[in-house]
This record gives sequence, C-alpha cells and structure tokens, in this order.
Amino acid sequence: MPRYAFRIEYDGAPFAGWQRQVEHPSVQGAIEAALARIEPGPHTIAAAGRTDAGVHALAQVAHCDLGRDWGTFRLSEALNYHLKPLPIAITACERVSEDWHARFSATERRYLFRILSRRAPVTLDRGRVWHVRPKLDIDAMRAGAQHLIGMHDFTTFRSTICQAASPVKTLDSIEISEHPGPAGTEIHFRLRARSFLHNQVRSIVGTLERVGAGSWQPDQVRAAIEARDRAACGPVCPPHGLYLAGVGYAHDPFAAQD
Repeated sequence: MPRYAFRIEYDGAPFAGWQRQVEHPSVQGAIEAALARIEPGPHTIAAAGRTDAGVHALAQVAHCDLGRDWGTFRLSEALNYHLKPLPIAITACERVSEDWHARFSATERRYLFRILSRRAPVTLDRGRVWHVRPKLDIDAMRAGAQHLIGMHDFTTFRSTICQAASPVKTLDSIEISEHPGPAGTEIHFRLRARSFLHNQVRSIVGTLERVGAGSWQPDQVRAAIEARDRAACGPVCPPHGLYLAGVGYAHDPFAAQD
C-alpha cells in the first residue's frame, strides 16, 4: 500500500486536540473522515505529535497508507475539499517509503508560543495569543531560560498525567524575541527538541512569564528544575498561544515543495 506524508495546518480552537475521540471533534478524526470520502476506509493517520485541545499547528506532519496510487497534488486537493469548512488545511503532500513514519522518523519538533502584551483586550488575534497585560522583561526571561537548555529531568515541567517513560529530555534551544507593533508587543518563544513531555512547553512559558513580570528571579528557574517537583513549577499558560511550528527529519519529504 502506498504511504503518503502530509503537512497540516489547523486552528485548534474547535477541536478537543489532535487525537481521535468518540464524543468530541478532533483533528485526526476530521482528516480520517475526509480520507474515507475519497477512498473506502476505515483509515488511520499517524502524527508527529499529539497536540492538546485548543493548540494550533503551522506544520503538523502525519502519514497514512492508502489503497490507491494517488497523485500527491490531486490527493491534497481532494482532502482539502472534503475538510471544508473546518479550519484544517493540507499544505503539502508527498509519497514516502513504507518504512517512513511521521512520529518515529522525526529528529526534532519545533514549537512557537505567542504572547501579546498590552492593556487593551485582544480582538483580531483572540484565541490565537496569550494576552498578558504587564510589560515583560525580555532579558530576564532569556536569563531564566538558559537554566533549561540541555539535558535535564523535566519532572517539574510536565503534566502529572504525562505518559512518557522518562522525564529526562534534551531541550536544544529556547529563543525569545520581541516584536513591537501598533497592536501591542508580541513576544515569541521558539522551543526546539527531539521530543517534548506533555505540557512541557506551556509549563516552561508560564514559568518564564513569571520571571518577565518580576514575580520570579531568573535563578528561581534553576531551583524549580532541580526540585523535580511539579509543585515547584510556575502556572501553566493557556493552550491557545501554542503552535506546533514544524517537525524535522533526516530526509524532509517536503523539501522539494519549500
């Protein structure tokens, strides 16, 4: 059976997350239903990562096996047609080898978290940024973030329901940038690692926001990670500012389209 890889963009607001659920709408369920419209199913699509309810994706990656030998352009167009009017789009589609796997072949995941810092309520980006009123100290947050780079036991920064076998992860980078504009100042957190724990990104950003607001000192982030205790974590920030921004592979199946 031919295997196809998809790059997928979606607004997570209407969904209970990526993973298929019986009683709630999911991104996976919507795409599998679209696949069944173009080729008799059932179909199972596997993703590089399972985003939580309300989390968005700029470039989720998934794959599935189909019975027909589809042209990739025609396949992506057909899926996008049957996904309407849901806020999901197949932005790239490529044929891959039968041993290629969206999750297990991935070498890194990249996440973006957006904060909008301003006094006025959010309008145009409502549901797509975390609205924070106080001005945040970028340099302090960068100093705090340095304590998290590298291999650590991230027990403090993972959900109590996380199913990962080990809390030890290597965080390759955290980049924090400031983007002033007429609608306020956006602060972007870009995190890169081979894999992440459940709620790790939201826990890290929520903790660093406390540093930026002056409630924590940067060195308290080091104390928090060394505690290996969920109670030592700062607040977990809301999901709607989080985006799965990209997935890396040794051989990117979409390289020819970029």
